Amino acid sequence: MTTVAVAQFGPTTDTTTNLDTITTLATEAKTNGADLVVFPEYSIFTNPIVDHTFIDNAEPLDGNAVKTITALSADLGIAIIFGMNEKVEDKEKIHNTLLGINNGEIQAVYRKIHLYDAFGVTESAVVEPGAIEEPQLFTVGDLIIGLQTCYDLRFPEISRRLLDAGANTIALPAEWAPGPQKEYHWETLLRARAIENTVFVIAADQTQPHGVGHSTIISPSGVPLTSLGPTPGTAQTTINMAEVNAARTTNPAIHLRRFSVKAGTNA
Repeated sequence: MTTVAVAQFGPTTDTTTNLDTITTLATEAKTNGADLVVFPEYSIFTNPIVDHTFIDNAEPLDGNAVKTITALSADLGIAIIFGMNEKVEDKEKIHNTLLGINNGEIQAVYRKIHLYDAFGVTESAVVEPGAIEEPQLFTVGDLIIGLQTCYDLRFPEISRRLLDAGANTIALPAEWAPGPQKEYHWETLLRARAIENTVFVIAADQTQPHGVGHSTIISPSGVPLTSLGPTPGTAQTTINMAEVNAARTTNPAIHLRRFSVKAGTNA
């Protein structure tokens, strides 16, 4: 069994403060017994408006932010998943990137594919979508984790593709922007992805003012195992992979499906 935690907070434009908050929350999760802690999308830098400041403050994967969190992972002996604005060489754009780090080593990188050009926001103005490639899975204990980011949640085929690659758990950092019915969408879609794929879902959102909070860990049957409200903090639970087997025995929809997901090309 593996103990996993979600950590939520409201990142700002102050990278140093954001890293200090990540350190505090990761330490809290580790003290409470967590093997893995999942942080939100854009944990290193967030501005209320998706604009050029994300580019100006971007860092490469060998920059200070990643080095700081890699060292934190090694010091605590814990796995950490978080989102960052990654510098793209020779382009006036960034990647919206997730990193999976375990005991001080980067084990998975995912660059957001579905950009948030919706609800009055145009993320693609400053973000280069990631390449469509085979998923990098991230192993922590008996969890085989696939990564996806925020708006990806509205595209069920990406979760199914992670399942087909061998994932039994999906980690989903987000900055799920507040708005009419948005919290309802968040909770409904997270539970749907868990149920239809019979996987655990670990979803970490930003808090106000940029996110709705309500980070949660959901069972393969769609039951929230632990969750947070709208304020910063951590929540955790111990995952038993027997729940995946039990859900798939009761509801063998994965085995009975008649269609598969085929990767397309970048737009």
